[in-house]
Amino acid sequence: MSFCWYHGNITRSKAEDLLSQAGKDGSFLVRDSESVCGAYALCVLVSEEHLQAIHQYLCLHITSDFEMVRNGCQNLPQLKKLLMTLCTGLYSEITRTLPALESLQTTFEPQFSPGFRQRSPLPGDPGTSNMMSKLNQLTSMVSSLEEKVKTVLMEGAAVKHRRSLIPPIIFEVKVDSLGISQKTHLKVDVETGKLVIKKAKDGPDEKFYTSKKILQLIKSQKFPNKLTISLETEKEKILRKEYIFADTKKREGFCQLLQQMKNKHSDQLEPDMLSIFTGTWNMGDAPPPKKITSWFLCKGQGKTRDETTDYIEHDIYVIGTQEDPLNEKEWVDILLRSLNEITNAEYKLITIQTLWNIRIVILAKQEHAHRISHICTNSVKTGIANTLGNKGAVGASFMFNGTSFGFINSHLTSGSEKKLRRKQNYFNILRFLVLGDKKLSPFNISHRFTHLFWLGDLNYRVQLPNSEAENIVHKIKLQQHQELLAYDQLNMERKESQVFLHFNEEEITFPPTYRFERGTRERYCYTKQKTTGIKYNLPSWCDRVLWKSYPQMHIVCQSYGCTEDITTSDHSPVFATFQVGVTSQFVSKNNPGDSDVPGYIELLYCKATLHTKSHTKFYIEFHSSCLETLYLQLTPIISDLEYLLDQHLLICIKSSDTDESYGEGCIALRMEDPQQQQFTFFTPLTHHGEETGHFQGEICLHASSGKQREKLYDFVKIEKDETVAQKQQVKAQCSQQWDQSSRSVKGLADKIARVRGAPLCTPETFSSNDHNMAAQALSNQVKQSPPNTPQAFKGNEQRSKPGSPVMGRGDIPITPPPRSSVPSQKILTSNNARGAPNIRQQDSIRSPAQPDIPEMVDNPLYGPVNSASHQPPVQSRPLKPPEPATRTTPAIRQRSMTCSSSDKKPPTPDKTAAKYVAPGSVNRPENVPSLIKPRPPIPAKLMGGRDAQHT
Repeated sequence: MSFCWYHGNITRSKAEDLLSQAGKDGSFLVRDSESVCGAYALCVLVSEEHLQAIHQYLCLHITSDFEMVRNGCQNLPQLKKLLMTLCTGLYSEITRTLPALESLQTTFEPQFSPGFRQRSPLPGDPGTSNMMSKLNQLTSMVSSLEEKVKTVLMEGAAVKHRRSLIPPIIFEVKVDSLGISQKTHLKVDVETGKLVIKKAKDGPDEKFYTSKKILQLIKSQKFPNKLTISLETEKEKILRKEYIFADTKKREGFCQLLQQMKNKHSDQLEPDMLSIFTGTWNMGDAPPPKKITSWFLCKGQGKTRDETTDYIEHDIYVIGTQEDPLNEKEWVDILLRSLNEITNAEYKLITIQTLWNIRIVILAKQEHAHRISHICTNSVKTGIANTLGNKGAVGASFMFNGTSFGFINSHLTSGSEKKLRRKQNYFNILRFLVLGDKKLSPFNISHRFTHLFWLGDLNYRVQLPNSEAENIVHKIKLQQHQELLAYDQLNMERKESQVFLHFNEEEITFPPTYRFERGTRERYCYTKQKTTGIKYNLPSWCDRVLWKSYPQMHIVCQSYGCTEDITTSDHSPVFATFQVGVTSQFVSKNNPGDSDVPGYIELLYCKATLHTKSHTKFYIEFHSSCLETLYLQLTPIISDLEYLLDQHLLICIKSSDTDESYGEGCIALRMEDPQQQQFTFFTPLTHHGEETGHFQGEICLHASSGKQREKLYDFVKIEKDETVAQKQQVKAQCSQQWDQSSRSVKGLADKIARVRGAPLCTPETFSSNDHNMAAQALSNQVKQSPPNTPQAFKGNEQRSKPGSPVMGRGDIPITPPPRSSVPSQKILTSNNARGAPNIRQQDSIRSPAQPDIPEMVDNPLYGPVNSASHQPPVQSRPLKPPEPATRTTPAIRQRSMTCSSSDKKPPTPDKTAAKYVAPGSVNRPENVPSLIKPRPPIPAKLMGGRDAQHT
């Protein structure tokens, strides 16, 4: 070698001398090795000792000082040790120099004032000036260094790293000024709490508004990229400004950032809104890749979040996996490490539940740990004979302050032809999964929680012939997803109210997540070789996320899609994020000794319609955490209006003979106009996942006066455009026409009843005296639950169209009937006397807004399904929407409609006979398909009812 850095066969000590002579950090040379023949040794001049000491402090000892700052200590012992190490030479020099200076001071003591003090350097004396300047710089640096380190560590206690803070983000928008569209820029600075408006992106700030001056954001329904901002000016006037964003995703990102800013700078101690991430992934018995952060960032296909919201951290992460090969500790470590990469926030494991390879993990921010309580976990096996755990569900629930949450991760039976078996899995999970408060045993898990999320590999397939496989793949490439979703088994089952009754699902805009070729997302592998032959697995949306919330509760799905870069499994991970409203532990503003009239909840009128053949008496059972006593007049624990508007009543219609439930529902106490005390309600009744009727009536809510606090989720509103108002007007006109036609039908039925001689009893026939007497006699029919019953668990309503998005509070799917002005009973009366005739003519009269009675299907838990499953016909290209399935054979039993309402006859004074029986009979089903064999003759006692119906 002839390089200048090669020094041949020199000793190690000689190499050290040469490097010391160079005196520069990083200097190196190469010499021949002394121990290995033919090898070389690289000699490098290492860093100075002070750099090693600083490196050691940053790597090892800074964490100790960080913990001291978090615990409130003002001392930094490890930093002081580092300063003493770095200033060792300075200390020795000062110790050596100070006696010489003191001797000099003593010599010239008469000429100088007592004490050694600093003196301004003389002009023209550069040596003295330079020395004094360095001493001043040294003194200032040593005195300020500790304070700077302490400040950095204190900021780190709140935010672990500086890059986890949300940086200022600029949006380019358009604004109309005198009919001319002009560009402007909106800068959102979350950390300082300011919204800045400026013309140029890099130009100076023209105007800014603090978070308290931003009153409301109003989204336009007609224009999805239009947003109106209500601002408060200096003169306390409200200014409305309209902006046009580049697209809908940019508008949503802007709204989320402003909500984050309002939440960060809010004066409220407890949050009233949470951001929840839910994810499901069938891992296919394969370990995950090293990087899965795209899953938690909601990056991929479908409804994804804007990149401006990447810095916004979710409060709770719920991760459900199936066919998971890892143990619990390995998987939790991967999740925490992935979240630390993208958020750098501290998350705590709330709970974990595993059934074989089915697992659910819940993580929450460390700051929310003390707000979470009543954690409960459970699992249900639905494998072979319901004894194997390869299929089934795991669940977890908890209370966040005053709001209950439930999460279910399920893996249902696979196979396109096993739709009925999946339905049985669903009912088994719904019935046997035990979560939430045990005092709510009359209600299944779909009614026990304020917000319930159901995710997992549900294994519902696209129901098309195998010959359509290539056509399906072609339509996926063309992104014609909606045409294929018409054949999705889950959508078809939900449309027929077979499974997931009243659950919601965001609109699907991403491709099928199963079955991919492992290692890529470019090809679907829809054939599998088995011993019995080739099995087809058509591309399908197997992995889903659904939810159900109590009525009038705020919940918005902000994203729903799948990833593209995680390819270790034949399934793609699916993500869904939600913005949900929560309630805090309410403290009444009124003193217990106030003389104000306490609040109460009074049922002015109620009526239940049940699909049953039972001739029994019924009673209503109420459950709610806000109730103190349970009578006809319900007394809440707290009378504040702000508290009561966030509460719900769970109702259960039970048989007085067996105390078995015939239907459960939920009533929201939130009114459109809080100033009005009376409001009508209408809620469907369900039991074990089947719709069994509906419950309607009127409630009078008496509460103490007080100002209602504005919720954070009310900061963003949906603007009611003219088109929406026109639709509502048309809907009201149709409802009025339907009411008039129903009255004419009712009058005809009255005439028929008078001809047949049967009594006719309707709620409108009651007088005010009958109302009061009946209410007094029926007060014993309400069963009281313990006063310490926890908060009610509410259920959201089913949407009219599966897959349509839900914005804001859940709406009741069925239009409630018009409220009658005639007084009626306060409580539900008995159903039917045992000696009554079999046909009830008054029950054949439908109320003005009563929905059509669906044909009931037997629950597979209680007996065999008698109707053959209908396979849609093979479709030729292009695909056509599936035709509704028809029954080829009738069910074993046909349920009738039973109306339970008030009766005009006053009850007898005997207390033992407080429950009054309303006469009536059971409806005969209409439009029953004809059979191959002739029917048996109709009994003579039923002939009259049949003739009345034909008349």
